[in-house]
Amino acid sequence: MAYEALIANKIRTLLSMLGIIIGVSTVIVVVGIGLGAQQKIAEQYKNLSVDSIIVFSSRGGAGSSKLEAEDVDYLLENSQYLREATAMTRQNLSVSAGKESGSYDIMGVRHNYFDISNLNLAEGRLFTKEEVDNRERLVIIGNGLVDELFDGDSKSAVGQIININKKKMEVIGTLQKNGTNMGPMSYDDSIFVPYTTGNKILFGNKAFLMLMLLANDVNALPFAMEESETLLRQAHRIKEGKDSDFRLRDAGSMVSSAQESEKTMTILLTGVASIVLIVSGIGIMNVMFVTVAERTKEIGIMKAIGAKQKDILIQFLLEAIMLCSLAGIIGILFGQIIIPFLNKLDGWFVIHSVIGGILSFAFSVLVGIFFGFYPAYKASKLDPVDALRLE
Repeated sequence: MAYEALIANKIRTLLSMLGIIIGVSTVIVVVGIGLGAQQKIAEQYKNLSVDSIIVFSSRGGAGSSKLEAEDVDYLLENSQYLREATAMTRQNLSVSAGKESGSYDIMGVRHNYFDISNLNLAEGRLFTKEEVDNRERLVIIGNGLVDELFDGDSKSAVGQIININKKKMEVIGTLQKNGTNMGPMSYDDSIFVPYTTGNKILFGNKAFLMLMLLANDVNALPFAMEESETLLRQAHRIKEGKDSDFRLRDAGSMVSSAQESEKTMTILLTGVASIVLIVSGIGIMNVMFVTVAERTKEIGIMKAIGAKQKDILIQFLLEAIMLCSLAGIIGILFGQIIIPFLNKLDGWFVIHSVIGGILSFAFSVLVGIFFGFYPAYKASKLDPVDALRLE
């Protein structure tokens, strides 16, 4: 009888379900966005050791800070808590190889950068210290650029000549697929050159500089950060009370900060989806009240021929639950269909989630029970004589 009552008013049933469908789909997408963000964060920072420290310039533009690659040597010579350190400069430049061309991130690195960053070779070899010191025009390219510039053939890429800012460079190695980012930069879509080659031949004074330090161990990390700040202030001759021209961030705080941002975004979007479901529930309550008013005489007849209060309550409550359950199922299907389309958009990464489907469906059923109970209760309490008398 509950099913027949819903089928009898198809348009009203569909409109009542619409809000639940949208709400459930939104919950599924929101959970998928949250999981996608977590995975992205894990990938972005997986190459950072837990005992690593990143040092940035704190004055915005390149050349506005005294931070320089030589600070690495000063830190290693004077620090008790650092076991390794390296420097990296970055700038986006035009690159061409054969008929292919584009604008890519060029990274000037020291010979030890690849070990510290856990980057592995696919083919060829890495720079030597002598090659870095001698400003050799050599490059190592990321896996993504092997696909773009050399049709994915790592072996044939080694030994080829590419042009960076119209300067010829020899490819001596290619990297394995990494999938991680350092801020806005992707390792897979970057080209690595010796640090001195980048600074003296390609970049000038416009490159972004970053230092990467490794503490002796995780327990030494706080001491290494404090000591590194003191040593850098001494090297830059910054007076007491003056702000530093650099910033230090440990890997743990960077990951935590990114995770907190992801959690805040997920909570905000989940709140929006919940509001949609609650508003939809209120709409369903309103529809159920109208349904009770329309079927008052029918309720009177049912009671007159022996229907109990419990029977009336269950029937009308079932209508609300069936309405929300069906809407929940459609919403789950709609949400799963949306996700592949969202992933085609630039910058989106949404993961299919069983948990999201279960949560949204459970919430939709609860909405049906909560907002359907009171109209059903009112229907069950109607006096049969008054109900039959109503025109």
